[in-house]
Amino acid sequence: MLNRQVTVRINPELCNGCGLCVRVCPKNTLSLEDGRAVITGKESMNCGHCAAVCPTEAIKVDALDKHALEFATFHTADIWLKPGTFDVGFLVQLLRSRRSCRNFKDKQVECRLLEDLARIGATAPSGSNCQPWSFALLEDRYKVIKLADMIGDFYRRLNKMASNVLLRELMALFGKRELKLYSRQHMATVAEALDLWEATGKDPLFHGAPALMVIGADKNASCPAEDSLLAAANILLAAHCMGLGSCLIGFAVEAISRDRQIRHWLGFNDSQAVYAVIALGYPNEKYQRLAQRMPISMHYVDA
Repeated sequence: MLNRQVTVRINPELCNGCGLCVRVCPKNTLSLEDGRAVITGKESMNCGHCAAVCPTEAIKVDALDKHALEFATFHTADIWLKPGTFDVGFLVQLLRSRRSCRNFKDKQVECRLLEDLARIGATAPSGSNCQPWSFALLEDRYKVIKLADMIGDFYRRLNKMASNVLLRELMALFGKRELKLYSRQHMATVAEALDLWEATGKDPLFHGAPALMVIGADKNASCPAEDSLLAAANILLAAHCMGLGSCLIGFAVEAISRDRQIRHWLGFNDSQAVYAVIALGYPNEKYQRLAQRMPISMHYVDA
């Protein structure tokens, strides 16, 4: 999974020997020799810190694709914002304005928007710069319904197992309490949702969303779950900026994670796991006030 091949190139004629690239390199790939930066390490994280910090543009990293973050639906300035130069109050206003949307208009989301959201997701940090993400895009309601049906079948099977008292007690006896906990906490609610779906066609899982994004990652990455959720957070905020509503769907993640057939239908292979499912669409709801929060727990750690 991890590509640690050194793809850094240094133009000695442009290098001024400032040493900034050596200082920011997290893998000790570079060193200063005779007043010039040179490659001395055998591995690289291919993070691009060295190229980004170089004042003379003497460094290139071939592993990086300069076209990967070209967006189709908006323009962004290719200028680094140094710490302290963006309005934190405006950022917090955005954070508090985004809410989980469960009412969507019957309006299709452009493929270009979905693709740009995936690119925005990929700007997130990742453990050891693995960038392990894979984004499955469901761009129309027909595909969303098909996935909902597959997930519904999974939960029907799960409910049948959870209804078997002997089975769940036997599994709990061997330390596998998940089925017993599910029967207590979720089985009845899931059964009601499945009945509603069958009787009325009302979508209690994806809330009628016209599009979905499923985020998977290579299981062998340093921290694929965390990487995927960081990407998802970027996507949720960007969707709000684009005029879209969004909602994380945890029940879908659980089903997809446990059903190999669903994962393969979504285009993920056996080395990948799914960590986030986001319902997307144009919101059919409007709020008057910012989000509030319950009391926040925080404390200083004594030395």
